[in-house]
Amino acid sequence: MTGGIISIITLCALAALLLTAAATDIRNRTISNGVNAAIALIAPLYWWSSGMALWPDMAIQIGLSVIVFAVFAAVFAAGMMGGGDVKLLAALALWLPLVPLMRMLMVMAIAGGVVTLVVLALHKLRKSDGNPEIPYGVAIAFAGLWAISERYLNQFA
Repeated sequence: MTGGIISIITLCALAALLLTAAATDIRNRTISNGVNAAIALIAPLYWWSSGMALWPDMAIQIGLSVIVFAVFAAVFAAGMMGGGDVKLLAALALWLPLVPLMRMLMVMAIAGGVVTLVVLALHKLRKSDGNPEIPYGVAIAFAGLWAISERYLNQFA
């Protein structure tokens, strides 16, 4: 039973950290390295408390995170995403198995489109100069919260 309580506590901590990432991205257009590090460093405690095996389960999670980082680092290099967003995605990938991770990325893309449309509309309404900065951390946080709540709220999962 202790492992179950620790799992719930770590998931609540993840949710709070994702909300913090979204709020700071809206406010400052940056996501703190500390928030990203905390998300990554709490993941092994979650793995342990949920009974995940060291091999191959934990190794797969680390591998998924490395792949996500590499793919989105290329997106960053192309100037389409911020570094904090890339690190947030890689840290969040430590928490999600492959299929939920893929679902989360799809939800993130849709939410990112909505965030982009809202920011562009506000930019146009305010008649601001230059290109608007999109707080993509909001879409990542939304998708992450959706992904971690899905297994508890969806009776068919």
